Amino acid sequence: MSEDNNNITRRRFLRYTASIAAVAGVSSILPTYALAGFNQREVLRPKGPDNIIDLTIGKMPHMIDGKQGQAIGMNGTVPGPLIRLKEGQDVMLRVTNELDETTSIHWHGILLPFQMDGVPGVSFDGIAPGETFEYRYPVRQSGTYWYHSHSGLQEQLGHYGPMIVDPAGEDPVKYDREYPVVLSDWTFEDPYNVLAHNVKQEGYYNYQKRTLGEFFDDVKKDGFGDAVKDYLSFGKMRMSATDLVDVTGATYTYLMNGRGPDSNWNALFKKGEKVRLRFINASAGTTAFDVRIPGLEMTVVQADGQNVEPVPVDEFRIGIAETYDVVVEPKEEMPYTIFAESLDRGGYARGTLAPREGMSAEVPKPRPRPKRSMRDMGMAMDMDSMDMEDDDMEGMDHGDMDHGDMDHDEMPMPGNGKKPVKHGPDKHGPGSAAIAQNQFDRLDEPGIGLGNDRRKVLVYNDLRSLRPNRDTRDAQREVELHLTGNMERYMWSFDGEQFHEVDGPIEFTHNERLRLTLVNDTMMEHPIHLHGMWMELENGNGQHNPRQHTLLVQPAQRISALVTPRDKGRWAFHCHILYHMERGMFRVVQVADEEGSIYGQDYS
Repeated sequence: MSEDNNNITRRRFLRYTASIAAVAGVSSILPTYALAGFNQREVLRPKGPDNIIDLTIGKMPHMIDGKQGQAIGMNGTVPGPLIRLKEGQDVMLRVTNELDETTSIHWHGILLPFQMDGVPGVSFDGIAPGETFEYRYPVRQSGTYWYHSHSGLQEQLGHYGPMIVDPAGEDPVKYDREYPVVLSDWTFEDPYNVLAHNVKQEGYYNYQKRTLGEFFDDVKKDGFGDAVKDYLSFGKMRMSATDLVDVTGATYTYLMNGRGPDSNWNALFKKGEKVRLRFINASAGTTAFDVRIPGLEMTVVQADGQNVEPVPVDEFRIGIAETYDVVVEPKEEMPYTIFAESLDRGGYARGTLAPREGMSAEVPKPRPRPKRSMRDMGMAMDMDSMDMEDDDMEGMDHGDMDHGDMDHDEMPMPGNGKKPVKHGPDKHGPGSAAIAQNQFDRLDEPGIGLGNDRRKVLVYNDLRSLRPNRDTRDAQREVELHLTGNMERYMWSFDGEQFHEVDGPIEFTHNERLRLTLVNDTMMEHPIHLHGMWMELENGNGQHNPRQHTLLVQPAQRISALVTPRDKGRWAFHCHILYHMERGMFRVVQVADEEGSIYGQDYS
């Protein structure tokens, strides 16, 4: 096969999509890996002496469970084709834009020259309509990654796809067959209308408000006084304890490899095989998924593309932009449901791991919708012998919290015994509707709505890198950033400042050793992604702290990672909830040497 066989021209693209859409009974235009059998022959691999892969981006019809919408596809598929690279290669990915607007591709989690990172306005100008851009970079890592648009809200329209980089040496993970499992959220609405709805009305898509019956249930469980206090507390902040995500199943259909729940994507296995499932959360909205396969234990072997010591679990939460590889070993020749439930329990994606095509298993019933707690606000309400007077709630709106004479310094954190850290005096201005007066570790907590049904749930403290990190130095300095937001005005920011309000980039020095500390002052989970370098999550494993490109930060959580910026340049740093990034939770990290130069790389 010549390298040109990877390419698809505009004429071929339109002819292909039109002919397929006309075939009766076709539910979607799907990439080959999304079909049972995972045909390796049609995966995109570098071809020719220059290791070239060609991608064409264009609009296309997309059917989800019998309903048609308009998508942005790559090479005629949604998600885009599986790209398979090899560690040690130098590759060229030629990307042609057949849209009527500028586009881009960011290679998520891949370390490369910053000019190839694919962020318009930061690392390059974008790919104009009708133009082709050549991404050239050395492949110096292995693992499960993905790629997506970094232009406007295109990602919400299907502009994403999976990437696997095979190791140069022996893979420490043993398996007989494998499947990428791309999770995502899809709306038939215009994404800009979705954004506008959130800007105009807080909780626009939240159809799961607390009911009178639920209030009486809370009275029965907590007592009348505590239940009333809880409801009044949220009321004073003009928030709901059920504001779990911005965009819900009210508009979203949740997809697995481009298929809706009714389409039942199948992954095949033979009894006794070890099957590697490479989970990628390619959602654009606010969808974190809780993943389990009833009847099968999963062994987590990789996180964010980096090998970790195996962790047996029953369930794991995967935030937007995170990846987890798991190995399962079905002992029976029967179907198993791959179940990915949205955090707010408003819907799910599902498929079936089966010995034969077309099989299905029982789909679990959705669990009850969880609700936020006082602790998610940064108050230690669930700690022994603590009470909160009404006056202490007055200042929570707009960051003006006042806890009177309460002393939090002596209150240990449940679970790991670590004391909460008190918030400083900075209220972060009108860009922050509240602050987490108490900041908790939370690395041993599975997250809201998990851990109450005797299942072993993965937590960040479980992750231990399979090989030690290179840099053994202690941090030379600390950079602390607060994740801030104002839901009523749908403003999202770092330290209360939206991207258009900041004076300049965050400055990192080439090859320094620093501690990046993130504090979530909001009541939502935020998947924070740092381009161009690893974040070594400080979870107590020392030189085996896991390397991550994205950190899912829980409400009122204080989380830290060690960073060595080895590659100079301008790098994006943002919340990976697309609508939060669009509304201001975005910064640029500039890595320069002592002379101020941002050019020249180190990939060793």
